[in-house]
Order: sequence, then structure tokens, then C-alpha cells
Amino acid sequence: METQPVHNVADVRSGRERYVPRGIATTDLVVSRAEGATVWDADGNEYLDFAGGIACQNLGHNPEAVVRAVHEQVDSYLHQCFMVGMYEPYVEVCRRLDELWPGEAPTKSVLVNSGAEAIENAVKIARAATGRPGVIVFDRAFHGRTNLTMAMTSKLVYKQGFGPLAPEIYRAPAPYPYRGVTTGDALGGLELLFKQDVDPASVACMVLETVQGEGGFIPMPADFVQALKGICDRHEILYVADEVQSGCGRTGPVWAIEHLGVEPDLLVSGKTLGGGLPLAAVTGRAEVMDSVHPGGLGGTFGGNPVSSAAACVVLDGIRTPEFRERADEIGRVIGSRLERFAEDNPEVGEIRGLGPMLAIELAAPSGDEARRVTTAAREEGLLLLSCGLYGNVIRLLPPLTATDEELERGLSILDRALQSG
Repeated sequence: METQPVHNVADVRSGRERYVPRGIATTDLVVSRAEGATVWDADGNEYLDFAGGIACQNLGHNPEAVVRAVHEQVDSYLHQCFMVGMYEPYVEVCRRLDELWPGEAPTKSVLVNSGAEAIENAVKIARAATGRPGVIVFDRAFHGRTNLTMAMTSKLVYKQGFGPLAPEIYRAPAPYPYRGVTTGDALGGLELLFKQDVDPASVACMVLETVQGEGGFIPMPADFVQALKGICDRHEILYVADEVQSGCGRTGPVWAIEHLGVEPDLLVSGKTLGGGLPLAAVTGRAEVMDSVHPGGLGGTFGGNPVSSAAACVVLDGIRTPEFRERADEIGRVIGSRLERFAEDNPEVGEIRGLGPMLAIELAAPSGDEARRVTTAAREEGLLLLSCGLYGNVIRLLPPLTATDEELERGLSILDRALQSG
């Protein structure tokens, strides 16, 4: 289908400057349409999308089955607050999340609007279940932009000038092998935290991204996660897996923690869950979820019917053997190509990730080169995102339905961008 240029591109850009605060960082890209792995801008230019709206499009833009489910739901009703009148899509998402739980425990779920809101609710649930206030988070974490989740997030730009932040948040080291932080170092740091900052008997939960997202696409080593779960069990602390970015098939299986052989107490999902619509969830052991009194959880738009209808289709899609097979193949294709980039380019420090959730860390601890690469790639028609504590990591988030031709074309553009400096 031919894309017609939008004639008010200048108005959109000038309107952004006039009406949208500068605190929202944007590019000058004005989108007019998206489908599969492709985005078209308002000038008619075509881009391969390896950003996915920050990991929200694991099935690609506008997948037919999701769009159909949305249309069918819209024809019935747009909104029914679940606390006023129950509806099937909400319950069906929770049923599917129970079926897909990475363990044996029976579970329940609460549906909300965003990853940050879900993290907030996970902490509320953990505090109610344990009667304790403390929350342990880890270096380089990103958990959101609300007051509580800002306190849980590492990178200064997300919280600078917004204090005072929520109390009872304690930060521990996390492994970062490329920068010399081992599992042993991280566990030693946690032990020191327990000695000098917080009694484990006052900690409600530990919250850890299975693969750190904004922190640099750093997979948490299996031995570290297994050791943490053992520590949590020993001290009756709840283990919360933040899978907002790494979940919903991003690493191959539905949940990244399936790679590690650990069953969490609570699991937080979002981003791709709604198929492009706002939706997130907290899923956890039924007795933990039921520790909150009636009325303690909820929200006007939490588990919106349209988003929930989309999520049912998303969850059905990412659980199929065909999806997993294609995701694993994409991981192999991208991984092998990135390794060749590393051999040819001394500025590439490390290639890492889990399955098809992959990234390039540039050796210099500065965001300048990553910005140059992502800008050069966009000029050639490839959308990429940087991340990492230093802004020097280029992450790849193509749809896990992308074709071989699309992968090859995108990776070729990335190769040229890396070598153009």
C-alpha cells in the first residue's frame, strides 16, 4: 500500500516545540504508518524498525490477529472498569498468564496500564504479604518514572531534580562481567548491604530485571539469580522478576527467567503484552497475591477491555512453537552477524544478550559514538536505540516476526553505520 505524505509535518514539529515539554526527549521523526517491521514517516520515507517502540512490538506492528481482536472488542464496548463490572477479556488474560507461569505454583494476576504501575503494585503486594517495608534493587536498574520507581531506578537522568524520593529502597551490585563485576562481587556487595544498611528481616522483596534493559541489555547470570532466590527463601523475602522488557518472548521463551531455572514469587510484564496498547501485569503465587485486602489493588483503566483483548492474542501467539523457533533463529542470525562486526571494528567492546535480545556495547564509556551510529543508521533507514549507564550500548529490538531479508538489510545498515565514523 502506498503511503501518502502528511502535509503538516512542519506543523507537527513546531507544535511539538510549542506544546510538548522539553523533558520528553524526541527525534524529529514524524510517523504516519507502521506494519510488520516497517515504519513510514510523514514525508513518505521508509524505515526498518529495530526499536519497536521500546520493545513493545515483538510480534511486529499491527499484526492481523491483534488488529482483528481490537476491532471486535471496540464494537462491543471500549471501557468497563473491572471494579464496577467484570468482563471476559480481563479474566482471560489472567488465565493465560497462569498457564504461562514459569513454574508450578497456581497464580493470580492484577492488570494495570504500564510497567512502572505494575512495579509499584508488585511492591505493594510484597509489603502486604510480608509486613515489611524494605525493597532491594540493583545497579543499573530501570523500573519506571513514578516516585517509587524513580527511587528504584539507577540512572540519574530519570530522577535528577525530582526528589525527595520514596524511602526504604536499598541498592545492591549486579553482575556486569564486561566491566569486571562478577557474580561473586555482586553477592559480596549484597552481603555487605545486609551488614551495614538493612536487616534482611525488614526486607519485603528483591526486584531484578532478568535481562537489564535500559541498563545495557545485561543478562543476569544463572548462578547469580539462583543464589538470590536462595537468599530470598532463607530470609522469607519475595523475589520479583521484572520482565517488562525481557518478557513476552523477547528472549525466545515467553519469560527470560525460563532460561535460568528459577521460579519467582512475583513476575511483572508489560510493553509487548498489550500488542501496542497500554497494558501491564503483576502475576504471582496465589496466596501472595491474595494477601492484599479488597480494594487495595485496582485502577480505573487497569486491564482495559481493548488492551486485554489484544493481550489474549499476543499471549496465544508468543507461546506457539513456531514463534519460539523463529525467535531462536533470529537470535542466531543477529548474534553471529554482530560477532563479525566485533572482529572488524575495534570500537566494539562486547556483543551480549540472551536469545534474540541482543546489544553491542562500545568500548568507550561515553554515549557520543552510540549517538553517531544510531543517527547514521536512521539516515539510511534503520531505527535503533541506545541504552546503558554510559549511553554506549546499541540495542536491537526487531520484531521476532521479521523476515530474513529485513534482518539482512537492517544489519547491513548497522554495519555501515559502525564503520562510517
